[in-house]
Amino acid sequence: MSSEEFAARVWPGHALELEPLGGGITNRNFKVAVDGETFVLRIGGKDTELLGIDRSDEYRASLAAAEAGVGPEVVRFVEPEGWLVTRFVEGGPVPAGELERVVEALRRFHEGRPIPGRFDSFRVVEAYAATAGARGVRVPAAYGRALEPARAIERTRRDAPLKPCHNDLLSGNLIDDGERICIVDWEYAGMGDPFFDLANYSINHELDEEDDRTVLRAYFGVLREADFAALSLMRFMSDFREAMWGVVQQGISELDFDFRGYAEEHFERLERTAAEPRFRSALAQ
Repeated sequence: MSSEEFAARVWPGHALELEPLGGGITNRNFKVAVDGETFVLRIGGKDTELLGIDRSDEYRASLAAAEAGVGPEVVRFVEPEGWLVTRFVEGGPVPAGELERVVEALRRFHEGRPIPGRFDSFRVVEAYAATAGARGVRVPAAYGRALEPARAIERTRRDAPLKPCHNDLLSGNLIDDGERICIVDWEYAGMGDPFFDLANYSINHELDEEDDRTVLRAYFGVLREADFAALSLMRFMSDFREAMWGVVQQGISELDFDFRGYAEEHFERLERTAAEPRFRSALAQ
């Protein structure tokens, strides 16, 4: 089915202007102009359920984000295909130094109503390893090396309260429209540990220790060393999940993308994280 046919399935009988949007790896996204309004049509990639994605859960998380004022308006959910239509957000990347604004958007979502789905980074990496193996992908030795610290981290976080979380805070998923930080791409959203979100944002934006302390002050209104330790540990889990995402994609995706290199890059970064004094100190606590 062509992109025009996709759009016609959603807006039958209307004249459309269709423009592919870049930046995504898993899905196909289009900017659609119709009847003087502009939307984003999101079409899930092949076998994305093997990545732990449930399109119905994504839809409901997107509704919750819009309700909390941190996500675009949800216009339509096309079933049974699971395509999502949202209002197009005019804006650009979040400028450097806007940590407090991003954290406020995250906190608002975390404090919002519960959403369907569960995101557990410790189980996700195991599921990705099992799926990769079943699809004939060699799981790298780095996975085994990462399991021991991951299990130690899990022991420290097993009683963490579950809150609505995004779990994929790459820079391309954050848009500054001049008034607010808008968060898009809710396909990995679920009830989870909010420290994973904070750590995911931190490691993906290469924040340093002082930045992380700023993040925690903005989020909690106070800086506690226990929170700094939790954030330091979950930075490791963020890259562990990302690395294993790259591994499992080698057996799923049909895109021309270097998933092996992507996985290696994140395994290398989590090993650097594990060598940092802040991580070793947090794990010892």
